[in-house]
Amino acid sequence: MDVFARIRDQVDAVGLPMVAVSLTAVPRANTPVLLVLHWHGFAREAPSPAPASASVAPHRPAARPVPGSALQVNESWREMANLDHAMLDAAWQFGAWDLVREEHRGCNTVGSSEREAHACRQAFADDPFDPGSEDHLVAEAPDRMDLMHLAARVGYVRWQFRPVKNGLWRDVGGDDSLHEDGGRAPPCPVPAEPRVGTRVSRTRYRLGRSQRLVLP
Repeated sequence: MDVFARIRDQVDAVGLPMVAVSLTAVPRANTPVLLVLHWHGFAREAPSPAPASASVAPHRPAARPVPGSALQVNESWREMANLDHAMLDAAWQFGAWDLVREEHRGCNTVGSSEREAHACRQAFADDPFDPGSEDHLVAEAPDRMDLMHLAARVGYVRWQFRPVKNGLWRDVGGDDSLHEDGGRAPPCPVPAEPRVGTRVSRTRYRLGRSQRLVLP
């Protein structure tokens, strides 16, 4: 699965810097996975027509954030390690400082909290605390809701990183491993780690390197 190429194609199509990238998968081989890209940019709708009275100025709508992109990836995969490698490769080439992998149990499990249910919905780009969340998302993911309901029963895994290349984080911090364009040449030297498989676990893959002295 070439996640890097899919992100690169979206960057070329949208033409805006990225803020964050996430991939969410249900731990069932060959099920579709959800790739979500968050963009940095604002757009204005077309202004309303001028009113008949010249004394009333036409309404100019406020700028709104550019909608994120939710893409369903239908490529086959056999083990979660396949997705680990794909996201490590993408995060490495896009110059991310680290990649975070979170493993979550199903939120329909007895004893699970509302917070877990909220996190599950957010992982599939369905925010219950933002009724207008669908307006801020361009979704090409026909099975997104079915995947979310399956994840609520059996759990899910989510990977997240902040890109430097084609991203918003070019001038944040100092990473000595980056090329001039903010990326890195493949292959990624960081190996995938086995799943933990507990109630909720977090694995952080350190990708960046800094040898600079930071003074207080």
